[in-house]
Amino acid sequence: MNRTVEKGKTLLVDGPASVIVTAGSVEVFGSRPSTANRIIIREGKRLPFAVNEKASLDISLAEKASVEEVEGNTVPPSWIRAYENLSEVQPKPVTAIVLGTVDSGKTSFCTYLINRLLSQKKKIAVLDGDLGQSDVGPPCTVSYTFVAKPITDLFSLQARNAIFIGTTSPNGAADKVIESLTQLRKEILASDPDFIVVNTDGWVEGEEAVRYKTQLVERINPDVVFCVQQKDEMAPLMNSLEKFRRIAVEFPSVASQRSGESRKNLRELGYKKYLRNAKVQSFPLGWLRIEDNELFGLSRTHQNAKVARKIYELLGMKPLHFSEQIDRISIIIGKRRWISAENLKKIEEATRKKVVVIRKGEEEGLLTALCNADGKFLGIGVIQEIEYLRKTLKILTPVSQDFAVAVIGRVKLDKNMKEIPFMSEENQESKAFSKLL
Repeated sequence: MNRTVEKGKTLLVDGPASVIVTAGSVEVFGSRPSTANRIIIREGKRLPFAVNEKASLDISLAEKASVEEVEGNTVPPSWIRAYENLSEVQPKPVTAIVLGTVDSGKTSFCTYLINRLLSQKKKIAVLDGDLGQSDVGPPCTVSYTFVAKPITDLFSLQARNAIFIGTTSPNGAADKVIESLTQLRKEILASDPDFIVVNTDGWVEGEEAVRYKTQLVERINPDVVFCVQQKDEMAPLMNSLEKFRRIAVEFPSVASQRSGESRKNLRELGYKKYLRNAKVQSFPLGWLRIEDNELFGLSRTHQNAKVARKIYELLGMKPLHFSEQIDRISIIIGKRRWISAENLKKIEEATRKKVVVIRKGEEEGLLTALCNADGKFLGIGVIQEIEYLRKTLKILTPVSQDFAVAVIGRVKLDKNMKEIPFMSEENQESKAFSKLL
């Protein structure tokens, strides 16, 4: 579809779609795409093509995509002032952190700042702290990279380094997110940037969220805090950051509101991007350090043979694997085995610890990070099988470098890289009591 748009108007394109500017001059979040350059708009994303000079565009629309023409430039005036304020901050390097609710336009605003700063020939790093809508690194990670040329979508960038958190939300992992972002910022500073733009997740409302974001900002210690807000939803958080330089910017009037399903679809594009060309590899468990939040207890074995025999006696069987932590015992059993509620109760009474029972096969599809011996992130993989008797791990991954650490997350994917529910510990326990027919 060919479309001609007059100067002073903006064409809003909702993906999945692609656009080629064949004539004229347009601007997308501060970048000026050259003619014949194909711009991809992902499903769930919207790009505004602001026309500076009468333009012709070749547009390809997939199912669910749409196009709308509006008057004027949809970039809010406060974004322009924000860039001007940021560019004048001294001394370098300058760190700016962007806060806002879900779908408030944070990523678009970050993209705009980056493109405008690049026009000044500055060295720019972007630090991505949004686990659930990560653009720079894989989902469930915090990551960073340097941006060398104008962009229309941060998703087109490749992470220079990332740290795996293992979940799509900071709720329950706040301390790890804060420590990881602080560590990555320190790494960025070693490369002498002019500006660091920090994007964040949309968890900002409620006491716990405000406490988390306040602690994050205090650790990052930015020169400027940008708050994207529509009304006064950011007031409690902004009030808690009074010792920092805070600048409120407008919620874009044309920002698209995504459903939870749409956000999940965007994450799944991220899994596919970072699992491209993956193949199944098998590794002896003894070669790896397994970090799994103690759910499977693969990094632990019970050394006390007497205690182990007692557990087996109380179970009425020898499990495939079991490990004992400070507060609980993890027991792995075969797919068609079961444990009576009475036997489970006996173990808990004898050990005074909670027992978590997991069936073999429930590990299939778990998202996993692979790191070298120094803990540096190499990439992600998906567990295919843990062979407890052979003590091997089969994992689908594109990582070809030698890795020494596997960090098992709490997100599960099917064979099409679609997110599927990961059984809770409560369900694991209840299923252990049910005899299979």
